[in-house]
Amino acid sequence: MDLTQLRAFISVAHEGNLTRAAEKLHLTQPAVSLQIKGLQESLGLQLFNRSAVGMVLTAEGNKLLPLAERVLADVQELRRHAADFRSSTGELSGSLAIGTILDPEFIRLGGFLKLLVERHPQLSTQLAHHMSGSVLNEIRAGKLDVGFFLGAPGQGFQSMELTSFTYKVIAPAGWKNRVSGKGWKELSRLPWIWTPPESAHHRLLSRIFAQHQVKPHTVALVDQESSMLDLVKSGVGLSLARASIALNQAHAHGLVIADAVELSTQLSFICLEKRQHDPVIQAVFRLLQEIWQS
Repeated sequence: MDLTQLRAFISVAHEGNLTRAAEKLHLTQPAVSLQIKGLQESLGLQLFNRSAVGMVLTAEGNKLLPLAERVLADVQELRRHAADFRSSTGELSGSLAIGTILDPEFIRLGGFLKLLVERHPQLSTQLAHHMSGSVLNEIRAGKLDVGFFLGAPGQGFQSMELTSFTYKVIAPAGWKNRVSGKGWKELSRLPWIWTPPESAHHRLLSRIFAQHQVKPHTVALVDQESSMLDLVKSGVGLSLARASIALNQAHAHGLVIADAVELSTQLSFICLEKRQHDPVIQAVFRLLQEIWQS
């Protein structure tokens, strides 16, 4: 008997079907059948009967199912405690996939990773750069462990706010008369450089234009801040930019900042709510909080 056999037993019992159980376990149907056969032989008991609707637990199998579930739960608890002990001594190991957004300086990525390597040298990290909404989706899908996000992630996620900041609307040089004193309704009629749904710009602007019951006049779709700024400099249309970038670009290139509107949001660090007590994730949250409070 081994844990693989117990997992197969529990999965088949819950699914009532070998094919669905195999899909859930990411195994082939013959492999699951062999595991069930091996478990039955080691126990000397028939655990399932085949029927027209699938696999049905025998009386013995029905009684053993909660015991098997308890064994797996105890093993998981043992592993969790072992991870806690490693965490308490700073001996975290394994890998951590982190979703990043914007520029490294703004999210303080360098200082964060330097401290992470110093405190937990046995922990390896993989970085994946995305738009904000894509980080959320990748964490939800289990492809990323943690990540940076703009705004509040919603239900199912644990979030730590790092800082709040403001977006300004920037326009090409020479557009002062077109944007000065103008509200969202007036600005919506001007050409806009738009972004994909995964972008924080898209979420913020879609919400504010919907509130004013207008649709923006979009002339280009881009997914990189640098490309957006280049298009604004080239006179294509309006875009959002963080206040600090907007001021810098206004001084350096003569871009115009719309003076009657702005949008606020926050930079957050997120993980799945169900993983918030994972020792590695807890350690990462603490380190990032330390970086941003220093």
